[in-house]
Amino acid sequence: MDPLDMERLTAAGIDVADALARFMNNESLLLRFLTRFPEDRNYAELVRALGDGDAERAFTAAHTLKGVAGNLALRGLYQTVSELVERLRASDMEGARLLLGELESRYEQVTRALAGMR
Repeated sequence: MDPLDMERLTAAGIDVADALARFMNNESLLLRFLTRFPEDRNYAELVRALGDGDAERAFTAAHTLKGVAGNLALRGLYQTVSELVERLRASDMEGARLLLGELESRYEQVTRALAGMR
């Protein structure tokens, strides 16, 4: 990754130093995983499940998205989805739904930063 890409990733809430450490400083491996992130279906599944009122499906999708975001050091997204997971764990569907706007913003921020990277 060139410095411009690293700046763009950092601005999108990605802790590049932590992500690189998790990938043993292998930039090409990290880039491969990051560019595949938008293919992950858990965000879309979470939004659908919340819309359908399916708390169990929403929790599963949110919890999985949390793990993916954590492993890729997507800090902003991770923090928001972590809060959403806790609301679902407490059976607070309305509280989880209230976080959707912030989650969408963070998700779009990450996916925009990753767009066009190879």
